[in-house]
Amino acid sequence: MKKIASLLLCLGIMYAVQAQVQKTTTQPGKLVKIVEKRKVVKKKVTKKVVKRLVVRDSNTNRIVEINTDMGVMKVLLYNETPNHRDNFIKLVKQHFFDSLLFHRVIKGFMIQGGDPTSKNVDSSAMLGNGDVGYKIPAEIVNGIWHKRGALAAARDNNPEKASSGCQFYIVDGQKFKREDLANTMNQKNLNRKQKIFYDIIQKDSINATINAFQTAKDKEGLTKYIETLKPSVEEEYQKTGGDFIYDEPQVETYETIGGAPHLDGDYTVFGELIEGFDVLDKIASAPKNQSDRPLQDIRMKMRMLN
Repeated sequence: MKKIASLLLCLGIMYAVQAQVQKTTTQPGKLVKIVEKRKVVKKKVTKKVVKRLVVRDSNTNRIVEINTDMGVMKVLLYNETPNHRDNFIKLVKQHFFDSLLFHRVIKGFMIQGGDPTSKNVDSSAMLGNGDVGYKIPAEIVNGIWHKRGALAAARDNNPEKASSGCQFYIVDGQKFKREDLANTMNQKNLNRKQKIFYDIIQKDSINATINAFQTAKDKEGLTKYIETLKPSVEEEYQKTGGDFIYDEPQVETYETIGGAPHLDGDYTVFGELIEGFDVLDKIASAPKNQSDRPLQDIRMKMRMLN
């Protein structure tokens, strides 16, 4: 009964949420709703926006060389994510990553490595669960996205979005059309509202009321009761940030450079690839098994360049 009530509740809210979220949908050739200085504004599309990204170089940022069986890559670490930056530097200096595998590769998405159990395993071993025994608090920064080449921290499903202490991925990504980004944005917002609804109906008093309507087969009463819960959901939704909206620089980045926009806001990006995009392509395209592990081991070795 509880599961049925939950499904009905989520189904009932789905349409209401979709109608509201679609107000922020971007469309080709239209003005785009974006967030700027906490105000909702409209701007016309301009290809110049991508060029206004923050300039970073070896004078202000640390750079790591990743030597692999398929060539050399260099990544620049962001100062805006100091905890992830410092942890990565510490592990590099300890030679933690040396001889570890890129154990999961998906063309058009990302390559992942850093599992300490991958150093000495046979080809049949399942990888991806190894760690260092601690997590890093999330450092999800506005203006830092999952563009192609982004260096980001893997994590499990913990609600705080805290990162693995060692596993990381580099985005291979793909280019997205504006309407596809709008759909991704809408779905992220819809998922958040549904999660809030789900959490609310776990409360004993609310669940008992829903079950009572179900037992009485009072569909009209249930529908009206669901309506009374919406203000509480909306209040919690706004407390936790309100609508997730891709701003215009993000939209243009994913249109022209590509990436993995559905990960934005959920995983910490703490650096970016600055050399070796051809190596990224080779690793991402490597033949693999059903678990996305390359059939031929691809090992890494890292060192600080500054």
